[in-house]
Amino acid sequence: MPSTFFGLTIAGSALNSFHAATNTVANNIANVNTKGYTRQEAVRIAAEALRVNQRYGMAGSGVTTTEIKQKRDFYYDVKYWENNARVGMYDTRLYGMQQVEDFLCDDDFVKGFKTIMDEMFNSLQDVRKTPESSDARQAFISKSQSFANFFHSMTIGFTRIQEDFNQEISTQVAKINSIGQQISLLNRQINIIEMQGTNANELRDQRALLVDELSELVPVEVTESKVVNSNYPDMYTGATNYVLKINGQTLVENFEYNTLVCRAREQKVNQSDADGLYDIYWERNDVPFNAAGRTCEGRLKALFDLRDGNNNEAFQGRVESFTNGNGGSIVTIKNPSITDINGMTMNPEGIITINNKQFAYTNFSYDADTQTYQFQLRTNLSVEDQAKLTERSAIIGTNVDCMGIPYYQAQANKFVREFAKQFNEIHKSGVDIKGDDGVSFFTAENVADGSEWDFSDYNGKDTMTTESNSYYLLTAANFKVSGLLERNPDKMATMYKDDVPDDVAVQNIVDEMLKLKSDVPMFRGVGADQFLGCLISDNTVDTEKAALFLKNYTNIAETIIQKRMSISGVDEDEEALDMIKFQNSYNLASRMIQTMSEMYNRLILETGV
Repeated sequence: MPSTFFGLTIAGSALNSFHAATNTVANNIANVNTKGYTRQEAVRIAAEALRVNQRYGMAGSGVTTTEIKQKRDFYYDVKYWENNARVGMYDTRLYGMQQVEDFLCDDDFVKGFKTIMDEMFNSLQDVRKTPESSDARQAFISKSQSFANFFHSMTIGFTRIQEDFNQEISTQVAKINSIGQQISLLNRQINIIEMQGTNANELRDQRALLVDELSELVPVEVTESKVVNSNYPDMYTGATNYVLKINGQTLVENFEYNTLVCRAREQKVNQSDADGLYDIYWERNDVPFNAAGRTCEGRLKALFDLRDGNNNEAFQGRVESFTNGNGGSIVTIKNPSITDINGMTMNPEGIITINNKQFAYTNFSYDADTQTYQFQLRTNLSVEDQAKLTERSAIIGTNVDCMGIPYYQAQANKFVREFAKQFNEIHKSGVDIKGDDGVSFFTAENVADGSEWDFSDYNGKDTMTTESNSYYLLTAANFKVSGLLERNPDKMATMYKDDVPDDVAVQNIVDEMLKLKSDVPMFRGVGADQFLGCLISDNTVDTEKAALFLKNYTNIAETIIQKRMSISGVDEDEEALDMIKFQNSYNLASRMIQTMSEMYNRLILETGV
């Protein structure tokens, strides 16, 4: 049976409940502009009724506030995280493509490729007019070296961008590790508080904000389940089991977190790569973290695409056979994706992956007649292993569907190799002013000892080895005019040997050289003067694509944020209405207490009960 003052208890419960509701509204209003804050709501239910053994049944005992909970929809959280990864990815891609664009600039305000090439061929016209002039030859050689220096500058710029992306990868990995650590610490604090029967709303907001931040870098997946008493499955302990995965792999599990580490590659993947590019591994079990995979998204993915993007043109083929070699087995690769020296991007020594197993190689060769490669491995494979790997696929690096720095480096290498090859063949077919045979006009500098490769092993076929004097050794970074011609311009060949006895300056060779500017297919079926235009076209397509996708996903993000905020955001008008509603309810409860007080006063003091 309830006490005499049961009515005061009921009214008091209303005061306490609406006081808590008003405080909750005040907290919402105070945090209306707080980033990551989720609107809170005081949950009220009717207090447990009392059995009074009367005909009217049980007596209500007032109201009670069970919890202050967040108004949040996990569905929109997931949608936001998924879209945020795409926004981060295309935003980074657009930024990277714009950086590449700066190095491809060629207009009236910047002395670029077109201007330098025009100057070189104009000076070649002067040689044609005055073939006896050493000054004309020297001017052409000087302009030709400026032409080579353009490619040096281009490849240096590309390398710097690649190094910047590489450093940014390291920065983002450190950020992921920091977020993982913070979330694990928050998980511990949340569980400690909530096991005491209280919702740790503010800590949950901090954790959700960190996940939002993380979702821009990598794809995230969150699962949270209640922990029950093992002896009483229906009894909730208040704790939760929180698991955060990135790209399908666990970063945080409750109070534990995994750490990613960056490790510099021991061998280059591409011939023109910068030194020390990072790969990412899980520190705990040394398993690679494939941020460049097709299923991955986010800012980290875009950085890998820009740094390693080869437009799906990585070297690949199929194992034909194995033979014994000096220091390791030799693997023969058939059906290669690259069948000419100009397009070879593989480093002289590196890692080849056969049937998902990695093997280090020390050198390779290519036979143009059979269209097969042979790679000298560092490992001697058993007969059983050789049998398992025969007819399996082989690849160097990975196919990355993006025109990143390796793609542009490879295009520059491909152009200078073909240009040097055609120019040298014309130059070597003639003689200089003294009747001596022509030499290679363009060579490749051997940075190791300062010598030059003159491609004397080239015989008109693409057969080569990494140790031979072939055009494979020529890249945009070491492309130069022969040192012999720089020292002695008279060594430049301008006529055929048959024309020497005639004592007539016939400049047929120079005419053939002049055709290399635009009349002879040099790069993608067009003349040499269209080289930069092709790269600019590539870059423009990728830049516009990135800008379009970024705009689309940004618009989607705004829609998701609006839906998300309509549920979890603090609306000032709504809070004002709640404030008035709870104030009126509180005033009514106060009036009820006053009324009950007067009743008890009359009952006790005036009736003498």
